[in-house]
Parts: sequence; C-alpha cells; structure tokens
Amino acid sequence: MIYLRRKIDTYLQEWKNMHDRYPLIVKGPRQVGKTESILYFAKKNYRNIVTINFAEEPKYKTITIDGYSADSIIKNISLIDPNKRFLPFETLIFFDELQEFPDIATSLKSFKIDGRFDIICSGSLFGTHYKKIHSISVGYKTDYEMYSLDFEEFLWAKGYDEHIQSILDHMLEQKPFSEPQISIFNSLFLDYCVLGGMPAIVRSYIQKGTFETSLKIQKQILLDYEEDIRKYAEGMDQTRILNVYNHITASLAKENKKFQISKVAKDARFRDYRGCVEWLRDTGVVNICYCLNFPELPLKGNYDEAKFKIYFSDTGLLIASIDEEASIDLRVNRNLGIYKGALYENFIGEALVKQGYNLYYYKREDSTLEMDFFIRTSDELIPIEVKAGNNRSKSLSALIKNDRYSDIQNGIKFNAGNIGYKDNIHTFPYFCAFLIRRYLTETSNYSH
Repeated sequence: MIYLRRKIDTYLQEWKNMHDRYPLIVKGPRQVGKTESILYFAKKNYRNIVTINFAEEPKYKTITIDGYSADSIIKNISLIDPNKRFLPFETLIFFDELQEFPDIATSLKSFKIDGRFDIICSGSLFGTHYKKIHSISVGYKTDYEMYSLDFEEFLWAKGYDEHIQSILDHMLEQKPFSEPQISIFNSLFLDYCVLGGMPAIVRSYIQKGTFETSLKIQKQILLDYEEDIRKYAEGMDQTRILNVYNHITASLAKENKKFQISKVAKDARFRDYRGCVEWLRDTGVVNICYCLNFPELPLKGNYDEAKFKIYFSDTGLLIASIDEEASIDLRVNRNLGIYKGALYENFIGEALVKQGYNLYYYKREDSTLEMDFFIRTSDELIPIEVKAGNNRSKSLSALIKNDRYSDIQNGIKFNAGNIGYKDNIHTFPYFCAFLIRRYLTETSNYSH
C-alpha cells in the first residue's frame, strides 16, 4: 500500500526532536489517516512500538484498575499481553481510539513525569468526550488536529511537489498563469473537489487513475459518521444532531446558504438546538461559519452565534451527499448544477480551516451587502469573495471603498478565471486558496 505524504509527518518529527516533549493527542474525524500516519512515523523512529486500540481490544479498558501511574498501567498491559515489550527511551506507546476510553488521559501526567516512554493518543468524534479528556490531562499534553488531505497534500500525491512554489510565486508577482497551467491545475482542482481528501479515496484514485470506487467509499464514510453520532451523542441531542447533519446539503443548495434551524424539524427552535451544531463542529465533521455583527476587528466575540452557515469539513463528502444522479453527472461531465456555488464556497471554507483560520461571513440586513468569508492579518481585515462566475464584485468594492469599514483596505476574490488585480481587489483561481496564509505572510513581510 502506498503511503501518502502528509503534513503531520513533519510535525511528528519535530515533536520527536523536542527535548522536553509532552504526550501527544492527535484528534480529527475518522478516516482522515491518523493511525496510518502515526504508525508510519513510529516505525521509522522507534525500536519498539506498543499499540493499544480500545475499539478493537476492549479488554485493555481494565489497565487503569490499579490507578493511573505509568508503572501500574505498564504492569497491567503486560499481564494482558506478556509479549508487549517496554524498552525505556526506545518505545512509543500508542493509545488508539481514545474516544472509547477517555479515562486513559488521566495517566498522561504520570507518563510525562516518568519520562521513559513516548506517548501518542489518537481518536475521532469525541463530542463531549474530548472536553473530559482535556480537563483531566490539561498541562500534560500537546494537541494536534488532523484533517483530510488538503489540496497541497493532494498535489504531492499526484507528483506536483515542484509546482507549489511556482503557484505561490505567480500569486506574489501578480503574474497570470499560462493557458496550459490554468487547464492542468483547474483539472486537478476539480478532481480534488469530487474526491475530497480522505486517504483511502485519494489512494484508490492514484492507483487506478479513475473515480471508480470513490462514491462507494464516500457514502460509507457518511454512514459511519451517522453511526458515530448515534454511538457518542447522548439522549435527545442524538436526534437533533442527526437532524442538523442530514440537513446540511439542502441548506447549501439554496441561494441564501444560512442554516435555518426552523427547517430542520417541525417546531424546531434555535435554543433547543444550541450545542448540537457545536457538537458536530467539535467532531471535525463540519465547519461552522458565523455571521459577524459588523465587519471590523477583533473577530472574536464579534459574531452572532444564532446566525451561521454549515459546511462539510471535506468537500468530497458534500459531493457524495447530493442526490446520486447529480453526483454521477458531476463525476462524468464536470457538471456542477445547482451546487456550483455551494461547492466552491465549501472548498474555500475548508481550505481556510485547514490553514488555521476560523470562518466568518457578513450579511447586512438592510441591503444586498454580503461577504462569504473574512480573515485577518496582524493589522487588517480581509474580505474574501467566492464567485461561481466572473461578474463584478459589488459587495467587495463597497467594503473597500466605504469609510465605515475602516479595518478593510484590500479584498480577495476567488473565481474560475486567472490572476488579476484592480481597485485593491486581488483575484485568484480557486486552486490557489490553499496558499493564502503563505501569500499574506509573504506580502506583509514585503510591506514592512
């Protein structure tokens, strides 16, 4: 099986090289490749690996019976399986499927103080479980959030590593791409949108050169997520969370993509659903984009928690969730239909989250002024517009030109065209979105 290079590879290596490293918790939704990447790293860096999977081997849930000290846990693991070896300073202990046994997190402090073994935990769909894990291990762990492959990792998988710097250079120099470049990168981008970034799907596509099994695997992942909601969500919330989850696609197909709780179920009210949307976000299955009260800095606390859009955290899963005919049409004919706007918005939202941004939008009640996303630099608020066509950006121009919006001087527009610049609006093709943080860092370095 080919291993797909991931960004976590570099992170894990850096963690290993730290003199005073803490136990590491890698969290993220299921199927994004957590276990695979951790084991790949472990085999390269440790003489000895002890893997405990709490989902597949529930017998290990008894290892804390004598308390949470490193010694008693190691003793109990050895009692269950005498073949597991513990070589001091040469062993990685890997606790997988942490959500099945959050209690083990209590031992992280003891393992850190003991210092003989490196510890990595991994888990998915924590919901409320993660809050518990965090509270019992605070101060004695490092967190890393893993996502499905972003477009850069997809380009690596396709062998385009060398071209990434060139794309960034084009953006920095405001130099349009040639026709062949546009054509190739657009084609790769559409493939990525349809496939999404789940490693099993990307790997199958790389090996076979076709989409043949992609929809089947995607549909299964969507069903797995549903199953996880049923398994980990508690009480009434379970039905409500499922109602929200099953309504995301229909909400994105509308012109106004704001998520309306009232449409989810009969007599549904926001206050009854408070927490359900956050639960889904905490699991890593969706990204939430909140409506700003006013487009100004700071962003934190400057939004209305009752107004939001919900995007899939992996655009491929959005594609798999639309009706089968539309999904097949898209795979075969590249016909995006009514989902065109949703697809591009979902993709840009996903690309921003994977670069570490939170999502915000703005819609002025008394006018047509609205903006898809906002990101901030150290001293500036930057509106981002996602256009399905090439028409003018009235809202973007209004935000830049109007003195009311004093934190905004420049804007970014993503569309199907080429690189351009006019009236303080930087235009980029969609496929450039994964580089926006690097682009803004580089340009702020130039200007200071």
